[in-house]
Amino acid sequence: MTQTPIQTKIDFDKPGIQWGTLNIPFSYNLSGWAQLQIPISTMAHGEGPTVLLMAGNHGDEYPGQIAIMKLMKTLNLEEISGRIIFIPAINIPAAKAATRLSPLDGKNLNRCAPGNADGTVTDIMAHYLTHELFPRVDVVIDLHTGGRGVYFYPCAHMHLVEDREQRRRMAQATQAYNTDFAFLYADIAGKGLLPVEAERLGKTVVTTEMGGGEVTNAAVHRLSQEGLQNVLIHLKVLQGEEKSRSDLELPPTRWIQALDAEDYIFSPESGLFESFVDVGADVSEGQPLGALYFLERPDREPTIIHANSDGIAIAHRGPTLTSQGDILFCLAHDVDQAVLKTFE
Repeated sequence: MTQTPIQTKIDFDKPGIQWGTLNIPFSYNLSGWAQLQIPISTMAHGEGPTVLLMAGNHGDEYPGQIAIMKLMKTLNLEEISGRIIFIPAINIPAAKAATRLSPLDGKNLNRCAPGNADGTVTDIMAHYLTHELFPRVDVVIDLHTGGRGVYFYPCAHMHLVEDREQRRRMAQATQAYNTDFAFLYADIAGKGLLPVEAERLGKTVVTTEMGGGEVTNAAVHRLSQEGLQNVLIHLKVLQGEEKSRSDLELPPTRWIQALDAEDYIFSPESGLFESFVDVGADVSEGQPLGALYFLERPDREPTIIHANSDGIAIAHRGPTLTSQGDILFCLAHDVDQAVLKTFE
C-alpha cells in the first residue's frame, strides 16, 4: 500500500488538547508548492473509546460543520473519557465554495473510498481516512444533510450491516440522536462511500441527514447539536446523562427503511418541480406526489409524479429547477419487527 502524502503535527496517541491541520500537497497555477490544509483537533483524557467526528464530507452540508465547531470549542478536557478527533470540514474546498463536489478536482469525497494515495486531493483524503484514521478509532460519526439537491426530514440513519453485534451498536447509537425517524438506507448512487469502509472495519458508524437546502432553521441546528452531544454521552466518551425520547416527552423513534431501488423516484424529464406533500408525511400508492412544469411549453399539461407504493416521504427534491434523472422523492417504509429485535 502506498504511504499517504498527508502530513500533520497531530499525535493521535498523545493525551490532552491538540489543534492542527492535515496537509495535502497539491499544485495550482499560482503556486507549484501549495498545501491544502484541513483543520483537525483532538481531545484525549482517561480511558474510553476513540470517536472520529467529521462533517463537510459534502461541502454544501453545514449543520454538522457548525455543530462540530461549537463542540470542539466548548468541551472541557475533564469531560472526556477516551478520545475525540474533530474534523469539522473534511472537504474544506467544497465547504468554502458551497458545493457538493470538490472544486479542486471535481470529485465527490463520498464516492472515492478506499481512496488513492497517488491520486488527486480528494482521492488522497479518502485514502487517509480509510487507511490511517478509521483503523485508529472505535466509532465514526459522519454528519450530513441532503445538501442543496435534496431535502430530508431531519433524521439519523445507518446501513443494515450483516454483523449482528455491530448492527446493535450502530442502531443504539443512531437512536441516541433522538430524531423522529431513524432511517435505514441503500446505496443507489454508486460505490465508494466512506461510511461503508468504516463498517467493513467493524466500526460503529452513525450518520445523519439533517434537512438540506440553503436555509437551516434554528430547530435543525438545535437537533444537530443536542443529538450529537447525546450520542457522545451514549458512547461514554463524554460525561453526562443520556436523554431518551421519553425523557424529552417525545414519542418513540420510528424506524423506517428504503432498501429497494423502487423506493427512489427519479424525474422522467426536465422542468420545474412542485411538491404536493411535505417530508415526513405518510402517502398511499398512486397518490400524486408532485408535478413537473415546462418553461418552454407552458401549454403542456404538467407531468404528475405518483407514489409507487404506500410509505413515508422521507426526502424530496430541493431546488425547483429539475433535470431529467434528478431524485424527486424517497419513499421509506416501516422496519419489520423481526429486524427491530436485532437492534436490542
